[in-house]
Amino acid sequence: MKTMNGLRMALGVAIAAASISAWSQDGASAGASAGTAVTASGGMTAKAARQANRALRRKVYAALAKHKEIDAGNISITAKGGAVTISGTVPDASQINTVVEVAKGVEGVTSMTSKLTVQKPFGQ
Repeated sequence: MKTMNGLRMALGVAIAAASISAWSQDGASAGASAGTAVTASGGMTAKAARQANRALRRKVYAALAKHKEIDAGNISITAKGGAVTISGTVPDASQINTVVEVAKGVEGVTSMTSKLTVQKPFGQ
């Protein structure tokens, strides 16, 4: 019984020591784990690119939300490296052009693809 407790204690200490050494990083590695690091070739890390894409997507959604005439309930936005794709449905054809123009005006949008379609409400 005492041997088992001693083995458990030794195993616990070994795991704790391994996890402490795994978490101790120098400054360069810590920056990379934060997702803001730049690779040796000058490009962004994958995590930083995903964060930038999410931020751009949120900017486009926020810009659309400022326009009360746009019904953005069925609109989906994807962003990848500045290229924005908007898909979904709008109730009126005039909203398609409005959505595209608003999205083009967002800082960081380099290209725009619209896959919006008009969907009439039921009964019309």
